[in-house]
Amino acid sequence: MRILLLGGTTEASQMATCFAANDMDVVFSYAGRTTAPIAQPLPTRIGGFGGVDGLATYLKSQKITHVVDATHPFAAGMSRNAHAACTNAAVPLIRLERPAWQVGIGDNWTLLPDIEAIPRALPDAPSRIFLAIGKQQIGLFATQPQHHYLLRLVDQPAAALPLTDTKVVVARGPFDVAGDAALMRDHQITHVVAKNSGGQGAQAKLEAARMLGLPVLMAQRPVLPGDSIASTADEVMGWLGHEADRGV
Repeated sequence: MRILLLGGTTEASQMATCFAANDMDVVFSYAGRTTAPIAQPLPTRIGGFGGVDGLATYLKSQKITHVVDATHPFAAGMSRNAHAACTNAAVPLIRLERPAWQVGIGDNWTLLPDIEAIPRALPDAPSRIFLAIGKQQIGLFATQPQHHYLLRLVDQPAAALPLTDTKVVVARGPFDVAGDAALMRDHQITHVVAKNSGGQGAQAKLEAARMLGLPVLMAQRPVLPGDSIASTADEVMGWLGHEADRGV
């Protein structure tokens, strides 16, 4: 058995630790979106595969027998490519997917079908927006230049941002509620924009928004192909026919 683990999330790092503890033959793959990715206890590759055909070729050339897709829930292109490549190469695939966040008592969420719908849903009047969506799609908000945007990114932007009124905070999660509440107060945030990525590492901003009574514009997850889905490392290990090392 030789496994390709598509990573970039907290869950992927946890899965890597589990694989390493069980002495399994696994290659960890980063897409290369950050300049300083977290070191993993597995052989690691960084960069794309060259689309569906490139990934299918990689699976065959590296004799990959199983693929675990533990990419971000909004990395839809990678997940779709992985599903197509695994189908073409007849390699079993499972997606390790963190549960989505659920609206709770005291939350003021507006649910939007995708991130592209959010700029149009922002208020017309100048507001102070915590744009907690990463860096890939911030250009969508250039159509609403009247707002001030607070961005929290893993890396300092390498080029000029497409938003005219912006403050960048460079930080890597997990974050806590007290810190996120202080961040929102300090920057006088009036609205929070988020993707429903789920998980614990970035949930603090939603609890902070609830505590401060701030509205949240939430993009729903994309629909991804495939029926094999796990929510824990143990479920992945079971799918692979292994009993996880309980010391992990």
